[in-house]
Amino acid sequence: MMKLAVIAALAGSATAFAPSPVAQTKTALNADVSGTDFSKQLGAQPPLGFFDPLGLLEDADQEEFDRLRWVELKHGRVSMLAVVGYLVTYAGVRFPGAEDIPSGFAALDAIPGMVWAQMIATWTMMEAANQDQFVGPWGTNQNVLGDSPAEFKGDFRNGALDFGWDKLSDDAKMNKRAIELNNGRAAQMGILGIMVHEKLGNIDALLPSN
Repeated sequence: MMKLAVIAALAGSATAFAPSPVAQTKTALNADVSGTDFSKQLGAQPPLGFFDPLGLLEDADQEEFDRLRWVELKHGRVSMLAVVGYLVTYAGVRFPGAEDIPSGFAALDAIPGMVWAQMIATWTMMEAANQDQFVGPWGTNQNVLGDSPAEFKGDFRNGALDFGWDKLSDDAKMNKRAIELNNGRAAQMGILGIMVHEKLGNIDALLPSN
């Protein structure tokens, strides 16, 4: 019953993760002082449009914008994994031998030290693998592999994984990237809300218990 409820919750949240078309509006307030109109960049899309309440782009150039975009993209990817991981473990799914470990924050004190070591090693390998290998490590220099084939920051195909990306039109690629950004933004809000409600003690009001 619990697993069905989680599946229903995921399906019901699909509208929150739905992509929105990239906004193409331009106003004087949206243009930064460097002359680059960031309101026309990927990510300036409904429902918020160009949204920079902290003024991080007031004196930014394209390079700084690309760095901030990559930070947002990575946070979104981690948050999407976090939401799925929380829902899966909350539904009672466990690796063999971890059946007694609770879900949520309670798991932090129940995970054995050896499992922590394995997780840290896994995170390290994932970080090392999920990067542009042509400017590694972590974008610090151009190595001997040659020019990077990456089309944008966060493109980690490294000339090997493709899944049909190169066959897409430019508009289709922009749409796919907009979908990922919207999914990541929704996931960041989603995992934050889940953690807050767990700390408030009313997570059962959102997710039925087993």
